[in-house]
Amino acid sequence: MTTSREIRLKSRPVGLPTASDFELATVDLPAPGPDEIQVRNLWMSVDPYMRGRMYDRPSYVPPFQIGQALQGGAIGEVVASNDPNFKPGDIVNSMFGWREAYNASHKALAAGGLGAITKIETHGIPPQAFLGVVGMPGLTAYVGLLRIAALKEGDVVFVSAAAGAVGSVVCQIAKLKGHTVIGSAGGPEKVAFLKSIGVDHVIDYKATPDVVAELAKVAPKGIDVYFENVGGVHLEAAINSARPFARFALCGMISQYNETGKPEGPPNIIQAVGKSLRLEGFIVSNHADMFPQFAQDMAEWIKAGKITWKETVEEGVERAPDAFVKLFTGENLGKMLVKLS
Repeated sequence: MTTSREIRLKSRPVGLPTASDFELATVDLPAPGPDEIQVRNLWMSVDPYMRGRMYDRPSYVPPFQIGQALQGGAIGEVVASNDPNFKPGDIVNSMFGWREAYNASHKALAAGGLGAITKIETHGIPPQAFLGVVGMPGLTAYVGLLRIAALKEGDVVFVSAAAGAVGSVVCQIAKLKGHTVIGSAGGPEKVAFLKSIGVDHVIDYKATPDVVAELAKVAPKGIDVYFENVGGVHLEAAINSARPFARFALCGMISQYNETGKPEGPPNIIQAVGKSLRLEGFIVSNHADMFPQFAQDMAEWIKAGKITWKETVEEGVERAPDAFVKLFTGENLGKMLVKLS
């Protein structure tokens, strides 16, 4: 018997989540049964999409349940196994985050989707990177830029939340393919990071009074691609500066995730008609067919030193709610992670 601490959803947040919406609980884990493994998590991810799962409403993934441990990406080490496909010491990727340890049955191992557990070979890459640059955020950037926005020669690319886990990969892929890239981020540290990875123009939205005017200034001939992570005034700015037939990959709109009133759309949305813009939302799980090529390309880019990344780390499962909230207050640079062991 071993013990594991886990974070449960105590109440459904109204607006920005607070500490009172979560609770820390301790559970006992028996030794793994037939066809089961026991995993001790090393790292877990917090991601903006998790806020949507805190509402009790239909979505592309089921809502979190009150009184139950939350779920999310995690990297762990097998510590005991009754499954011939796994042995102690194996590093695995799962959606059983927000907890220190768990048992998983053979049925769950074979289920796929949210129940899937995948053994990974790190090949010298830090294991937590499989929650970021070589994981779901990296794949999201790859899919959104290359398939949804259909990046093509000569495109000028604008990326909001450009210093985040997804946005920073978008910027780097666009740069290594030879494009002019404009990124928006908040604060001097993020601005410096974006400049260090080759972003051509960086808009510090916290320092400028008018993002719309600033984008028009740094992109006087307009933009061809917008990778949307924020919404609000950033979407307004992108529409205003879009060239005819520009393509928008709508990945997320974090500015609206904690909205309690009726959010307003960009007042210039009518320009989408006259400019023949294409605005397409996407969920990365619908594009799993791109993962093999993504993995191959990313491995080559990392080996060649063409992709770099930043991490913001909180330590201890009890810090997971704070790490999650910091996503919405802009306190993370790159991927926000929680180190568990």
